[in-house]
Amino acid sequence: MATVAKPDKQLAFVVDLNKCIGCQTCTVACKRLWTSKAGEEHVYWRNVETRPGKGYPRNWDQDGGGYENGELKVGREPTLGDYGIPYEFAYEKRLFEGRKGRVRPEPASGSRSSASWAPNYDEEQGAGDYPNNYFYLPRHCNHCSKPACLDACPNDAIYKRPEDGVVLVDKTMCKASRKCIRACPYDKAFFNTSEQRAVKCIGCYPRIEKAVAPACVAQCAGRAMHVGFLEDPRSSVHKLTEVWKVALPLHAEKGTGPNVFYVPPVLGPMQEDADGNLRTEQKIPVDYLVRLFGSDVRRVLDTLHEERGRRLNGKSSELIEILIGRRFADLAGSLT
Repeated sequence: MATVAKPDKQLAFVVDLNKCIGCQTCTVACKRLWTSKAGEEHVYWRNVETRPGKGYPRNWDQDGGGYENGELKVGREPTLGDYGIPYEFAYEKRLFEGRKGRVRPEPASGSRSSASWAPNYDEEQGAGDYPNNYFYLPRHCNHCSKPACLDACPNDAIYKRPEDGVVLVDKTMCKASRKCIRACPYDKAFFNTSEQRAVKCIGCYPRIEKAVAPACVAQCAGRAMHVGFLEDPRSSVHKLTEVWKVALPLHAEKGTGPNVFYVPPVLGPMQEDADGNLRTEQKIPVDYLVRLFGSDVRRVLDTLHEERGRRLNGKSSELIEILIGRRFADLAGSLT
């Protein structure tokens, strides 16, 4: 098992799932900036998936990987069909020819993929009965403290930067074993089919080195993302993870020590009946959130409701102020 030295400081992200609106702006920003090369058509370092749902790649949380009882467990590599290569829509025929009846976009004939699956194919479908069925879950590489991808690589091509904890692939060392892809329990290591090299999120480190926030954070329309260093007591990620302890890792049981954390969507609306009247049950079942973020969700729920109640009663709440994020500097700290 590879030994990973603790970095001088660790870059971390917090996503407030109560504020994510599923606009995919972060997805587009990342895609255009980093993965628009040949061989990366299927690659999205950053994606926003509907939950409950199959996610991207399809059923990624069933592919294995990570650690079990401290031992590395190499899982399954997703197929291109699981990623779903995006297809082109027949816009000309469906939108501009004036056909009668409802216009339903369909894949263009001769497109590279059938209509059976594509990235984000199940957006806003989720599980359950509409409208009580979904929330949005943004995902990218967790830049783990114990990266399974690094441990699995037989060529020492993956390393963790000592200055900020970002996990990177050295393409000059990569021999295309693809074991990193099979080892990551989040399916966030990819393979460039043109270069025949592994690729993954780089944490926007060229921006970090210039004290500029990563593209996904900078472009978040809902101000749902926080970024900073866990060791910085002034940063919102430190306050949310270490002080208030309301930001939790996704599938911590995989044993990799993720450094992307989530404020669970426990402040969302109540369920609605067929006439649009609010019920008393929370829209998102707590048991499902426990499956994603662990049993600590119940404590987080209580804390968030208590602090929200303070604000509603005219009292101050540092936690709610942090989550509101009135200024971008409140979300990104020393990164502009």
